[in-house]
Amino acid sequence: MSSQPIEEKLSKRKAASVLQLLFKTARLGNDLALERVNFQKKDTPPLRPSHTSLFPHIDFLGTRITDIASRLGISKQAVSQLVDDLEQRGTLERTPDPLDGRAKLVTYSKRGRLEILEGLTLLNQIEKELEQALGRRKMHVFRKTLSEILAHFESS
Repeated sequence: MSSQPIEEKLSKRKAASVLQLLFKTARLGNDLALERVNFQKKDTPPLRPSHTSLFPHIDFLGTRITDIASRLGISKQAVSQLVDDLEQRGTLERTPDPLDGRAKLVTYSKRGRLEILEGLTLLNQIEKELEQALGRRKMHVFRKTLSEILAHFESS
């Protein structure tokens, strides 16, 4: 058995893991973006990370709650609660599913689509700040590398 404490081993392994660094960077970037959105939109209930975790899983033409739950690996009840929150904010809405009159699709409201565009603008501003801190060349290489990593994972 190693004399090195488990906390030290964990810390070293986490620091050596590229994916762990990527996860932490993504979480901190998401936190920063949410902080700025919530500061700008003081008149609406705050967005939380659990809310934004839904966004990539909602198709433009709408997605059933069961499909969102399956994509996220969480219960339909948890997704329903998050959708309820976002409906109250005016970001999402439930519409009839044209393929099944008993089912509902979760879609972005008109306001929600505008908020997504505003959010992407905000992310672009944060990226520009990163580019100023890192330099244009490093940011270009970083974007290209992330795109290649994404392509690899998508093809796996």
